Amino acid sequence: MPSRLPEPSADERAHSECLLTLLRELIASHGPLPFSQYMERCLYAPGLGYYSAGRTKFGASGDFVTAPELGELFAHCVVRALQPTLAMLGDEADFLEIGGGSGAFAEAALRELAAGGKLPRRYLILEPSADLRQRQRERLQANLPTEINARVHWLDRPPEQDWRGVLFANEVIDALPATRFAMRGGEVYEEHVALDGEGRLMRVDRPADALVGGAVRHVERDLGAAFADGYRSEILPQLPYWIQAVAGSLAAGVMLFIDYGYVRREFYQAERDDGTLMAHYRHHAHGDPLYLPGLNDLTASVDFTALAEAGNSAGFAVAAYLPQAQFLIGAGLQEVFEQAQADLTDEHARYRLSQQVKRLMLPDQMGERFQAMLLARGMDTLPLPADLLDADQGGRL
Repeated sequence: MPSRLPEPSADERAHSECLLTLLRELIASHGPLPFSQYMERCLYAPGLGYYSAGRTKFGASGDFVTAPELGELFAHCVVRALQPTLAMLGDEADFLEIGGGSGAFAEAALRELAAGGKLPRRYLILEPSADLRQRQRERLQANLPTEINARVHWLDRPPEQDWRGVLFANEVIDALPATRFAMRGGEVYEEHVALDGEGRLMRVDRPADALVGGAVRHVERDLGAAFADGYRSEILPQLPYWIQAVAGSLAAGVMLFIDYGYVRREFYQAERDDGTLMAHYRHHAHGDPLYLPGLNDLTASVDFTALAEAGNSAGFAVAAYLPQAQFLIGAGLQEVFEQAQADLTDEHARYRLSQQVKRLMLPDQMGERFQAMLLARGMDTLPLPADLLDADQGGRL
């Protein structure tokens, strides 16, 4: 890798080598791994994957910063957007967060929900990582009153019984194991990870199976043009099944997904011919997903048109789609900011607050790179902020 990347410690190298040994054994036994399976093991292999091991992932001491790590403004705006739905659904409404990260969002959201007098019946966190689950539990127990913590429950799997409420996922879909495809002679190929003659990981292409091939052809039909030979990108053929799995039991309520990505025609631009896959290591982004497996966060941008299709297939309608900056404005960021600023007397704290707004809002930061999508089901009316609905760009999907 380029020397610009920080040098891993001996312990980190040893950890990565353990995962690499596992990957070599899998490839030796079963042949080249589809890239999606390789990515799944790099991120989630028990005790070895990026999200399963004990290293710090979020914040200044980790590998990347998410919106909740910047401060409380983001969570307060999300609550302002979703709290009216919770109120309309009544005392039985739950709040489900998928992928709780460090627990920063849950802490700030629960404080804001309590301040508004609209705590959900339960605050559920669907978190597959035992390490992150423990960190979340310790954070919330240390920083929230006992009566609020009593409403927090961790789930091993999505709710199986019908429920009502809101579902929230920030930077979750980008971490779903992505399929990499390539076009050769008009045919669809799928990228795999294999071993070279010296046991090193390498990427190879194999003819795609019916599921992957069908997903790529669907995109081509929707775009009205075939991909050029040599074009390579990502696709999530499992996305409709994932949405059905995590939200199929949500009988009435709203889902909010915030992530970085594009509408389909922008995602699959001709010039973006090597996809969007990125690896993140200690606040450095690079393009080699085979480097130090287990130590890098691997992500791919979201095709929000595909997310809308998956939601529709699961019985949800798109209520709104818009850039994060417009979502935050529509959810009342100006009022949230002014209130937070009025509560501060320290000039340095006020400066940090203004920097938080810039990171969330500027086009070259999170404001335009991140998009928000709201999907709804089982609601006669949608009590979403009028300013948010007015900023809807769903026609772009």
